Amino acid sequence: MQCLPVVRLPEGPSWEYEVKLDGYRALGIKSGGRTKLLSQNGKDLSERFSAVTAALANLPDETVIDGEIVALDENGRPSFGALQSGSRGAQLRFFAFDLLFIAGRDIQKRSLEERRQLLRQRVMPEMGEIVSYSETLEASASDVIAAVKEQGLEGVIAKRRDSVYEAGRRSGAWVKMRVNKGQEFVIGGYVPAGTNLDSIVIGYYEGEKLIYVARVRNGFTPASRSEVFKQLRRGRETLRCPFVNLPQRDKGRWGEGLTAEKMADCRWLKPELVAQIEFAEWTEGDHLRHSKFVALRDDRDPKDVRRETGAS
Repeated sequence: MQCLPVVRLPEGPSWEYEVKLDGYRALGIKSGGRTKLLSQNGKDLSERFSAVTAALANLPDETVIDGEIVALDENGRPSFGALQSGSRGAQLRFFAFDLLFIAGRDIQKRSLEERRQLLRQRVMPEMGEIVSYSETLEASASDVIAAVKEQGLEGVIAKRRDSVYEAGRRSGAWVKMRVNKGQEFVIGGYVPAGTNLDSIVIGYYEGEKLIYVARVRNGFTPASRSEVFKQLRRGRETLRCPFVNLPQRDKGRWGEGLTAEKMADCRWLKPELVAQIEFAEWTEGDHLRHSKFVALRDDRDPKDVRRETGAS
């Protein structure tokens, strides 16, 4: 089930709130005595996060839970960069927030409140330290937002307590609001520098159209720059620019506009890769200001990448 991006959290007794965690969304599955992890685009993450897969062995057989694989930094905050790189010292966790099947019974048509109660009572007591329950935040929307901002967390999820589980849908029964600036973007090109990478050219989908928003040069380490460059050149280059809003007439106030002259430096790509990007703000010209590369995301379908607007 997917979350609909919103700029204001819904309020009232029919809604509950959770912290939006910065990790890999995944289903934890135990079937036929074997456990596995599947990302939201169907990729098998079982070997990559083998410690989480092993920790799910105590699930009842024929059970499916929904959650987020997260790496916690030394301050206990989720760090997608640490998750992606496997940084030493990062603590791996699976935060479970929903239950779809329990011992062979399909409970997706039950209310969220019932599903979470079963998850808390029937599943979580058998889980070890790596698998944690994603707690509901018992506070008003404004207080939740203030707390998330103070802690430097990514955002807030709001869910209707009576919502059924609608697999693959973005119905609005679950919504998400980003508090701190950052989201996924599609890589549609790059600017080379000698035998390596200078910057990546990114955007988001509006319907079937890919919209350019920034060239990103900052945030790369020498190792990540080389790894990304290797991925970009892996049979993805094309002569055709995939962005519908290029070229642009001028550079704009902050110099993020991509003119025909600047486009001559670019190499274009099939829009197959997704990157996690942090930034200071959206400009008046719908570009990103002070953008920074965090990591590649192989758990997202590029076609699902849309513009998300956070809180002011």
